[in-house]
Amino acid sequence: MDKTVNQKAWFLVLPVFAVVAFSAILPLMTVVNYSMQDTFGNNQFFWNGVGWFKELLDPSTDLGSRFFASLWRNLFFSAVILAIEVPLGIVIALSMPTKGWTVAACLVILALPLLIPWNVVGTIWQIFGREDIGLLGYVLNHIGIPYNYVANDIDAWITIIVMDVWHWTSLVALLCYAGLKSIPDAYYQAAQIDGASRWSVFTAIQLPKMNRVLLIAVLLRFMDSFMIYTEPFVVTGGGPGNSTTFISIELVKIALGQFDLGKAAALSLVYNLIILIVCWVFYTVMTNAGIERPQKEGVA
Repeated sequence: MDKTVNQKAWFLVLPVFAVVAFSAILPLMTVVNYSMQDTFGNNQFFWNGVGWFKELLDPSTDLGSRFFASLWRNLFFSAVILAIEVPLGIVIALSMPTKGWTVAACLVILALPLLIPWNVVGTIWQIFGREDIGLLGYVLNHIGIPYNYVANDIDAWITIIVMDVWHWTSLVALLCYAGLKSIPDAYYQAAQIDGASRWSVFTAIQLPKMNRVLLIAVLLRFMDSFMIYTEPFVVTGGGPGNSTTFISIELVKIALGQFDLGKAAALSLVYNLIILIVCWVFYTVMTNAGIERPQKEGVA
């Protein structure tokens, strides 16, 4: 017997599509339009085709050299952040209590850095690291360790990395703690009966059960770290020189400082494409790794 399918429910989704089209698709098409043109002021645009993209992807040009230099800074920064925050977040989650009032206290303390706006975080660390009035800068120089994030490239990088670790490690720890709380007690009871060591419990039970939350944590932290702008801009302004000039800062310089809308639009599209590709690679690799492990265990 044929059943009539009612498609009227799709009308309920139309407002969502309209909002998405207005807030995402239309601005994206505007950026695509700008990336194909050049302007000389007075709102006059001239067709340039893919010229900006060719210049952007050519390291021998000024735009290309600036893009690739800032890209390597972004990749290096994201790699360092993931290498520090993910293991540190796991350790913090494993060290947190599981019962009593201390659980709520630890969760509140961990959530505090996440509640601070990005520009305020940058201002805090900008003052904190100053030599004259900052506690960190004054103490380090007072004990004989030269520290000046305004003039020294290494000090600027260390400041930005430590600032990001302080700000965002809590997110990884909270996600990992949620994954640990979802593990049934039966797994731990079976491991205790078998006499499994603490390391064996972590590698055989806790880590595999946290693979989904770790995937979310890695994706979130990569996207946030790769798109970082406010904190380093407030602290160092992209300096000393261009040592901490990431793609986001370079993009703002081109768009607002030089008012090269075509170059900025092309850079923003390539920037967005890189984030999508790397996130897809992360997701594919970690998802396949999480799926293959249970299959192999089942066969064994």
